[in-house]
Amino acid sequence: MAERAQPKVYSIAAHRGFADALVAGLVPRYADPELGLSGLTLLVPSSRARRAISEAFIRHAGETGRPGLLMPRMAVVGDLDLDETLGPLLDPLAAADIPPAIDPQRRLFELAKLLSSVMGERAPKGATLLRLAREAGATMDRLLVENVDPSDLLDEAVTGIYPDLSDHWQNSLRDFSAVQLLWKQELARRGLLDAAARRNGLFEWAARRWKDDPPDTPIVAAGVTSAAPSLAKLLRVIANLENGAVILPDFDLTMPQAVWEELGRAGAAPEPGDTPFARDDAVTHPQYHLKLLLNRMGVAREEVQPWHRKGLAAAPPGRSHAIGSLFLPPEASKSWVDLPAEKRRLSGVRIMTCTNPEEEAQAIALLVREALEEPEKRVAVVTPDRALARRVVHHLERWNILADDSAGRPLSQTPAGRLLLLLAEAMAEMAAPVPLMALLAHPLVDGGMERGVWLRQLRRVERELRGPRRAGGLTPVGTIAAKLAKRHARVGEWFAIVEEALEPLLALGDQAEISLADLFDRLVATGEALCGEKLWGKEDGRALAAFVEEFRLHARDAGFALAPADAALALRDAMEQVAVRPPYGGHARVQILGLLESRMNRAELVICAGLNEGVWPARGGVDALLAPPVLRVLGVPGSDFRIGLSAHDLAAAMGAPEVVLSRAERDDAGPAIPSRFLLRVQALLGEMLDRYEERPAVELARAMTRAPATERYPRPGPDPSPEQRDVDISATALDRLLGDPYQFYAGKIMDLSDLDVLDAEPSALWQGNVAHTILQRWHEAREQDDTAPLAPIMALVLDEENADPLMRGLWQPRLEAALRWIEHKVESYEDRRVLAVEKEGRMTFEGVQVHGRADRIDRLEDGGLAIIDYKTGKPPSAAMVEQGFALQLGILGLIAEKGGFDGLSGDPEGYEYWSLGKAKDDNPFGFGYIEVPLKVGRKTSGVLPEDFLPLTANKLALAIDRFIKGRDPFTARENPDYLAYDTYDQLMRLDEWIAHQDGGDER
Repeated sequence: MAERAQPKVYSIAAHRGFADALVAGLVPRYADPELGLSGLTLLVPSSRARRAISEAFIRHAGETGRPGLLMPRMAVVGDLDLDETLGPLLDPLAAADIPPAIDPQRRLFELAKLLSSVMGERAPKGATLLRLAREAGATMDRLLVENVDPSDLLDEAVTGIYPDLSDHWQNSLRDFSAVQLLWKQELARRGLLDAAARRNGLFEWAARRWKDDPPDTPIVAAGVTSAAPSLAKLLRVIANLENGAVILPDFDLTMPQAVWEELGRAGAAPEPGDTPFARDDAVTHPQYHLKLLLNRMGVAREEVQPWHRKGLAAAPPGRSHAIGSLFLPPEASKSWVDLPAEKRRLSGVRIMTCTNPEEEAQAIALLVREALEEPEKRVAVVTPDRALARRVVHHLERWNILADDSAGRPLSQTPAGRLLLLLAEAMAEMAAPVPLMALLAHPLVDGGMERGVWLRQLRRVERELRGPRRAGGLTPVGTIAAKLAKRHARVGEWFAIVEEALEPLLALGDQAEISLADLFDRLVATGEALCGEKLWGKEDGRALAAFVEEFRLHARDAGFALAPADAALALRDAMEQVAVRPPYGGHARVQILGLLESRMNRAELVICAGLNEGVWPARGGVDALLAPPVLRVLGVPGSDFRIGLSAHDLAAAMGAPEVVLSRAERDDAGPAIPSRFLLRVQALLGEMLDRYEERPAVELARAMTRAPATERYPRPGPDPSPEQRDVDISATALDRLLGDPYQFYAGKIMDLSDLDVLDAEPSALWQGNVAHTILQRWHEAREQDDTAPLAPIMALVLDEENADPLMRGLWQPRLEAALRWIEHKVESYEDRRVLAVEKEGRMTFEGVQVHGRADRIDRLEDGGLAIIDYKTGKPPSAAMVEQGFALQLGILGLIAEKGGFDGLSGDPEGYEYWSLGKAKDDNPFGFGYIEVPLKVGRKTSGVLPEDFLPLTANKLALAIDRFIKGRDPFTARENPDYLAYDTYDQLMRLDEWIAHQDGGDER
């Protein structure tokens, strides 16, 4: 009996650099003197791997002095994670008997329809249903890759664990099984396959063809580590070919046999009834997926041979032993105790710990810039954290180093994708101020105008639109634009463009449910109206165009509809699946890579960044539809399997000549936990750890952001000139002038006011203005008809203010109750009558103009005047008046005493605050009460009525003498008892000096 031919399976150690070592071995083995390597076919895992090997061939030719070399034919095996299709070698016309694959987007909508029918009333709607369909598709792909048939879900092995599952998992498994069976029937009816199933069929077709009719030319599978059963069978056929070989990356041939056994069964089921994956398998080990691949290929570990040609750029060979020791499973890691120092060394590896991601990105950029000073030195920054990668790219631009993030960005985070989402958000929120202004200020939007002209009109409108939340729609914007157009003609032109573009889209927001295809039509039309051709101009625009056309086509065929509020979420979820990669043209020696893209790439310096738990490795999740015990029974690796892949990526990266392992102690959410991989590195190094720390780059990064030391900022006390001090005083400004002079200085002398935010919460000032307007119109209406009702006036004013419906629902009932109390109170008076409302008054006091507005002035029975101020909140107390604050009514009283209110005469005798707050007595309306800020009745503190005006006059004279006529500085927070607003706290840099004050006297 002939001996079984040994399969040709090789390994390239991590320290040798896979692409360079591969090429260095391929050339002497397969190169023909005349045809070069043109007869060789290389199967590679991805397009990125094909590019890395091509670059390695170019380097090899340059190093060996070859004038030229014909390259081999490279076919991409394809990667589902990268959404790459198989090359023509594995998907030729000869395989036409294999049905075509269904379009992924069409499958998404069809699965959503099936889930809705199977789940019935339990089925979610809109974006949530699409998300569930996407998760169902991902789970189906996991099962298909492992050759699990839908009927396997009904096997006794699966149904037997039903009682051990919670109700949630039972329902989920039942629904998923039903959807799977219905979907299989639907595919058979259409004559289609899932993409993963078709890929399996093509692998099996190629394996049969090459086994029955071996090709005359050599075939080598290089760097393929996917353990999918169908691909494993194909690799076994290639390994058995006379001119075939399988070359594995970073397979550890030095691992002791005991450690290899401790990894677990790795897909092998030696006894009937056992699951292929045991609960205690070391699935997080970087070699576990390679053991799984070998088991499925039917290749023993002893049959794997070293690829015995060294690469051109290699790490020290001794490092491979330390890398192997890093990831030992728990029992085997006990050997660290007896591991000699020479086998712990990681020469060429540095560990960099930064304070936060910004500092980490800055330090990485410095390391990259330093490395590029050496001619021909290549640098790769590898990280799964795309936000960190973008930070590094932006820091490198500071030195005109253009580095592209080859892992790309989700379409939703690109300018073109973000525009589409903003359009959907504006539609769903009926052009609420925040999404509307964000949309119209988008960099691609100009409405056909010159960009600067467009932005000037936008900023004018936005300034007026700021303030309390308003109802949605273009009505408030149109009102503002019409008012501004009287002074700025182009504002009207600007609004006409906005209205024409947005009105058709906003009309969809009124519907309970909209067709997703119709929504895309409106979004595209509106986007083109606002942006023109720029929307589709760059790589993100082209990706968006392809996404829109495909998604719209299948959404229309499926008749999918959703609520307007779900539109933005549905689009964002779909766009997250589309990666936009930049066009080539970045720095030739710098690469910013994700984990998938980094495989098989090599550089002289590799910086592994973002080594925090939850980032590298990513957080292990639970399949949303199938419980972990079900996956184990079916023979599907769990989510922890990906942790092992991340560990393998790190082990491969650590094979570079120079390696920096980087992390930040904090992230955006707070303190970050070091990656389990990094903790192993630190534990292995032990007391040698200090020698491996990368400090210079961190110190330089901190120095770049460290501001020069400055003297302690003193308490502000500006001293304007007499000409600047010559200002008038309002009735409400006296408190600020005496309590916090700086606020008076900033507001009155410097004329600085707080800028409202867009869509702000209704402030007390806005509520007060609304209440004052309502009362003023009611009193004016009573002059013509003393029975005029107040409620219609209130509704009209709120409509004019375009008040937000939610705010109206919460505040209007309280306001109405308080206003009805005022109405009842005024109409019940017999000993007084209303003389004036919102009455302006002024006087000259010691040469200074003093003015104020009285909310209401009543004539008392004895001919005196009662001055009334309306408050929406708590009015000032008598104690505050006694302290010299809240003298607004006193100022108005002085003006009345001097005849400062035109057409009114009489002595001020009453001072009242009418609050619209919750009633303090038996008020049947529940809201509204009167407060007298003086010592009257049973009050034990306060100022007597007869002393109120003299006190006010003295305080007013003091303020004028000190600040208007005198030269006292306008000291910030001079009186600590004054309840100051925080409007100018940042301007006065309050936090920088308030803690250093001693009793408030130090300046």
